[in-house]
Amino acid sequence: MQEEDSNSPNTLNPDKNDEFEHDVKKMPRHERKMIRGFMRGFGKIIILWLISKKPQHGYEIMTQLHEASPFSKKMPSTSMIYPVLHKLEKKGLINGTWEHHGKRKLKYYEITPEGKESLDRIRKLISQGQELGKTNLYQDFMEDMFSLKQSPD
Repeated sequence: MQEEDSNSPNTLNPDKNDEFEHDVKKMPRHERKMIRGFMRGFGKIIILWLISKKPQHGYEIMTQLHEASPFSKKMPSTSMIYPVLHKLEKKGLINGTWEHHGKRKLKYYEITPEGKESLDRIRKLISQGQELGKTNLYQDFMEDMFSLKQSPD
């Protein structure tokens, strides 16, 4: 079991975390389901992107996604992460190698040149679409929903 990072969102401000958890629980069920569906839809790209940053094993990826999720339970699960890793590996976008860590064996995944090219094509397509004015809706959505754009003071 991995130790909890002292800079993890769950340990920075326990009171804020409790308040956040309470707010999520108060949301109508259909809203929680929409958020889960949105997060699952980006799963493959996010996992590939995470692996492009550094080689890592499935539990590490799952922990990062879990910490980024507004839900404390069941998101994301091994039943979501490992099938995606296997599909990405089968398509040649990542490569997994087993490493010994004490008595345990962990499969570390790293991005392949094909995986890097795939991410670059996705970035390029989004960028081209923005230049053509075709994806402003998505850009506006991402900036608004994820507070990516600084609001003027």
